[in-house]
Amino acid sequence: MDFGFLVDVFLHLDVHLASFMQQYGTPVYVMLFLIIFCETGLVVTPFLPGDSLIFAAGALAATGIVSWTALPLFMIAAVTGNMLNYQIGLFLSDKVKQRKKMRFINQEDLDRTQEFFDKYGGITIVITRFMPILRTFSPFVAGVGKMSYRRFLLFNTVGGVSWAAVFFFIGYFFGNLPAVKQHFSIVVIAIILISAIPAIVAFVKNRKTAKKKKCEGSQSRA
Repeated sequence: MDFGFLVDVFLHLDVHLASFMQQYGTPVYVMLFLIIFCETGLVVTPFLPGDSLIFAAGALAATGIVSWTALPLFMIAAVTGNMLNYQIGLFLSDKVKQRKKMRFINQEDLDRTQEFFDKYGGITIVITRFMPILRTFSPFVAGVGKMSYRRFLLFNTVGGVSWAAVFFFIGYFFGNLPAVKQHFSIVVIAIILISAIPAIVAFVKNRKTAKKKKCEGSQSRA
């Protein structure tokens, strides 16, 4: 498939999703479920649309093109996807802790997610739901760290349900405003950038703190 076409689909999800619904109907719901499931359940697919897809579905739900069935499907996909990701992290726990290199895992993203866990604990599962990339790695890191499954399940359910609901209703109430429809691609990019800001700020702060501690350690040894 042409890469340019994929980019166009991503930037104009509302148009393409509406077209898919009109052409294929019910099977599209299976596709929507799988995209969200894979985006949250597999560390190799953090690039799949999450926030923007749910937002676009909410906007189309307001016009009747997409059924409200999509909302519970998104919630189930988000929760079960994380459950799979947790189990994968649990299975690979020893390899990750030994820092063994694995092609399909971006070590920087893994480290960045671990920094969130070190700072916020289990609530990271909820916080990172609203952050691209990190939401894919947080359940994996929870599994690697062997977080209590009952505790993980609580945070996972709260995070998955709230994430799907928030973006679906934002799309439902604001997605069909003329300004939003005319500049949907800009809105999609803005959603991604705004969602990524907390992660970037926290990452920069942690790096500065780590660098400061390293310098202080070097001075004390001197």
